[in-house]
Amino acid sequence: MLTGKQKRYLRSMAHHVDPIFQVGKGGVNEHLIRHIQEALEVRELIKITVLNNSGEDRNEVGAELAEQSGAELVQVIGKIVVLYKESRDKKKIELPR
Repeated sequence: MLTGKQKRYLRSMAHHVDPIFQVGKGGVNEHLIRHIQEALEVRELIKITVLNNSGEDRNEVGAELAEQSGAELVQVIGKIVVLYKESRDKKKIELPR
C-alpha cells in the first residue's frame, strides 16, 4: 500500500511518461493484463489511456487493471490511469519513506 507522499512522488514522475496502452471497447482482457504485467516489470510506472468508446467507468477500469495486474493504482485523472509496481529485477524507482 502506497502512502500519500509516495503517490505524490509517483504522480510527479508519471507527468513526463507517455501512455503505452489503451483500453477500448474490448475492455480489460487477459491479453492486455499480461502485457501490462510485462511492462510494469520493465518500467515500474506506466500510463494507460481509457478511450471514450470503452463504455466503462474510468475509475472502475483503473481499479480492475491494478487488481488483475497486481499493481498499485497511483492515479486516475481524466482518461489516464497511472499504475506502479516495484520490479523484482530492474528496480529503478526509489520511493520516499
